[in-house]
Order: sequence, then structure tokens, then C-alpha cells
Amino acid sequence: MELIDTHAHIDMLEGYAEYYIAQAAENNVSKIIIPGIEAEGFPVIIEIAERFKNIFFELGLFPSEALKWNDDYPELIKELAQNPKCVGIGEIGLDYHWDKSFIDKQKEVFIKQIEIANSLNLPITVHDRDAHEDVLEIIDKYNDNSEIIFHCFSGDADFMKEITKRGYYLAIGGVVTFKKAEVLKEVAREVPLDKLLLETDAPYLAPVPFRGKENQPAYIKYTAEEIAKIKNIPVETIAEATTKNAEKVFRL
Repeated sequence: MELIDTHAHIDMLEGYAEYYIAQAAENNVSKIIIPGIEAEGFPVIIEIAERFKNIFFELGLFPSEALKWNDDYPELIKELAQNPKCVGIGEIGLDYHWDKSFIDKQKEVFIKQIEIANSLNLPITVHDRDAHEDVLEIIDKYNDNSEIIFHCFSGDADFMKEITKRGYYLAIGGVVTFKKAEVLKEVAREVPLDKLLLETDAPYLAPVPFRGKENQPAYIKYTAEEIAKIKNIPVETIAEATTKNAEKVFRL
């Protein structure tokens, strides 16, 4: 059984990357993608990806960091994206949960990064928190040819149907294992297998039985097992489908 963690901040984990990558391998995680969140962190994630065969990275400015955007960002991202280990633009998007004081700047930066992804023919990993309508409106208007992945999906089943009918993917993480995550469990039950991806978002959102502790890619199996239970299908089926989807959308 092979699993792919499509979103793990290995650079943020407490300890050495080697340890977490080895732990992941022992738990059938064959590939891991590290998202970018700001330019200062790009050298670290690139170094990790270049050092390990099955580690890849994305480049992007996280919505909460939108005020850091400057004229150097487009060329920097385009230049670094030439690295063969770069598999996407992300994580980018809108976050209205913490601070709504610069929503217009978030939108501006989101649009510019979508345009960069289009120019590079790379998929986009979307961060969408409390901003479903605006995120979808911007993608519909500005995305030309990039595959879209809704990371850490937080919408309901109706929103899931809206994005999957457009051909977009969604990634589910450890939250689906939480007892009170009924909305996400319904999404997991109904999402088409060919549009589903797995992720940890490590070091955040560790699944049961590690809830509240540091998350790591090795724990992705608990998410796969929970989704298999919800869908009443073998976990091997979840692993096979999500691995195939990740390899397709990120061209791994």
C-alpha cells in the first residue's frame, strides 16, 4: 500500500527532516510535497527536496502574508520553479478567519499567483478559510489552465460538489478523524474517489489518536483508514486512488 502526503510543512517540524522522512517511509508514505508560504522559507524547502529523492516542493505566498508581496516575487517564483522538484504553486488563496483588514490585498496577491501558475503550467494548491465564494469566483475568472487542489478542505458537501464538477481536487487531512467533524465526514463519504487527495498539513491537525500533538507525514495512514471506514471500502482502495490522483495532478 502506497500513500502520498500532498501537503506537509516538514520545514516546521521539531527535529531533523531525516527522521520524519524515515518515519513516513516506514508507514508506506512514498512521496511528500512541502508547500511554500513565504520567500524567506523557500531555500529551506528547496534544500530538503533536493536532498531526498521522493520529496517535492511548491512555491507561494500564504494569504496571511500577503502584505509581504513585492515586485520581486513573480520573477523569484518563476526562477525557482524551474527546479524539477517544484511541482506546484502554493499554498495560496484567501484566509478571512484571522484578519479581514487586508482582504483586497489578499485577493490581488492570489490573482497574481494564479497568473504565475498559468504561465508555468503548474497546479495550484489553494488555502481557503472562511472565503469559499470569493475563492471560487477568483479561480473561475482568472484560472486558465492550471489544475486546482483545495488543501485542507473545509467546505460542506454542496461546496465539494461545486468544485469537483469543475474538475478540481480536494485534499482531506486529520480533521476527518475528529469525532465532531460531521460535515467533513459527509464530504469524505460523498467525494468522488478520482478527485480525492490525502494530506497531513504537518505539523498541524494531527489525527486521532495523536490529536493535539505534533503531526507528521507518517500519520497520514490514520486519515486513509478513517475515509475508508466512512466510505465502507478497503483502505487499499483509498490508497490506490489517492496515490494515482496525486501522481497525476502533480506529475510525480
